[in-house]
Parts: sequence; C-alpha cells; structure tokens
Amino acid sequence: MSDIGYSAHESAIIDPGCIIGQGTKIWHFTHIMPGCRIGENCNIGQNVLVSPEVVLGNNVKVQNNVSIYTGVICEDDVFLGPSMVFTNVTNPRSSVNRRGQYETTLVKKGATIGANATIVSGITLGEFCFIGAGAVVTKDVQPYALVIGNPARQSGWMSEYGQKLLFDKNGIAVCKESKEKYSLISGSVKKII
Repeated sequence: MSDIGYSAHESAIIDPGCIIGQGTKIWHFTHIMPGCRIGENCNIGQNVLVSPEVVLGNNVKVQNNVSIYTGVICEDDVFLGPSMVFTNVTNPRSSVNRRGQYETTLVKKGATIGANATIVSGITLGEFCFIGAGAVVTKDVQPYALVIGNPARQSGWMSEYGQKLLFDKNGIAVCKESKEKYSLISGSVKKII
C-alpha cells in the first residue's frame, strides 16, 4: 500500500483527475482515465480500461481484460468476470460521432457478470443477479435472476451467496450455503429478513 491509499503496478497508467479509494489494488497494464470514481477495496485486474466518468462502488472485483466504458455505473460488491464486455452506444458507426449519446448501464449491488458475457448499453442489472458466462444481455435483469444464453434468458434465481435457489410450493427457498431464506411472490424474489 502506498501513501496515496491504493496500490498500482508500475505498468498501470493512472490519469490525473480520477478518484480511487483506500485499499484498492490496480494490476499490470491497466489504464484508469480522468473523471472516473473507484471505491474502496476494489481489485482491478490486468489489462483493464476504466473510461472517464465510470463509477465503481466499494469492493468491486474486475477480472482481466475488461473495458468499462463511459456510462457504466457499478454499485458495491459487483463482480465483472474475465473478458466480459460493456457497450455504451446502441448503434455505433465509425464515421458517426456519437460521444454525446453514451447510454447509462447500471449494475446494482452484488451483481455477478460471468466471463465473456456482453452487456448491451442502457439497461439495469438488478441486485444480486447472476449473468452466466458468455451470455448476451439485451434487456433489464431482475434482482436475484440467473440469466444465460444468447440472447440471455432467465433460467432461475440465485442467492446472495451465488447458490441456485429452489422454491417450494409456498414460494420459499433456502440458500444451501448461507441458510438465508428467500420468497418468490408475483415473479420477483426478496430475501426474508
């Protein structure tokens, strides 16, 4: 750890004008651009790009080879798997400048995005949702939903611990790891407190 509160490999490029929280680690060949905000205790892997105005909450894990483009907001405890992809313009053309048309993509608290998944811009990924490896997500994902495939379709529900939830006839499921209970009511899942 350095006196600036975060650590970065000597090959990383940290542009002036970005904010990086205490305890964050930035690995080899990563570029952090001006105007982005990275929270505390994040782990930014090798060969990552964090574009201007990107917001990463606390404890965000970014695996190798991920580009996080302007318009992306990740809340706390988000996991971005290796080589997953964000887009930020719906209809890009090389000959048409659409820099003023970047769309917001919101990744809510605790969401996981698997390796090589693609997230199309302008959508919201709900709290603790789980995007399977290689999925192509083109629309909003509900909290706790598990989506897979191309285009991504919901195939189940996941607990906050990343375990598949199996609901009984009363709409109750118990996470096999944490033992926390969840309810399924009218097509949406909530943790029972």
